[in-house]
Amino acid sequence: MLQSTMYSLVPSPLYERKYERFSIGQAGTLMSVRPALGGVSIRACKMIDISRGGASFSVTTTIGLSQHYYLHIVGTKFRIGCAEVYRKGERVGVQFIKMLDEAFLHEIVRHEFFTGQSKKAPSNLPTASRRPASVNWGFVE
Repeated sequence: MLQSTMYSLVPSPLYERKYERFSIGQAGTLMSVRPALGGVSIRACKMIDISRGGASFSVTTTIGLSQHYYLHIVGTKFRIGCAEVYRKGERVGVQFIKMLDEAFLHEIVRHEFFTGQSKKAPSNLPTASRRPASVNWGFVE
């Protein structure tokens, strides 16, 4: 008799993933080299989520997008080598050639948290009310 419960047999994407994913909404650029070293192609993308091993993002069109390229997330100073895993319409999923360092991933997620780029403020509110109030995080001045 098996030493398990019925819940251990139910597949879950949470347990199938190798790395924890973080939702972000930052802008990025994709840079690829054209065939026969015919130049560089750059296009914009919007990040959807990221982990240490890969990411997904949306592009306006996948026409002419190669299978391998560099990803640059706006606000960071590194280009990340990517190999495409899937394309579903405008959404693209990639695996990183080299796994991201935890500190770099933390920097990306932290930047997203403090800037709040993934959420839009209502446009009918005055500018002053959209700014966050000063917060005391318990630090002594």
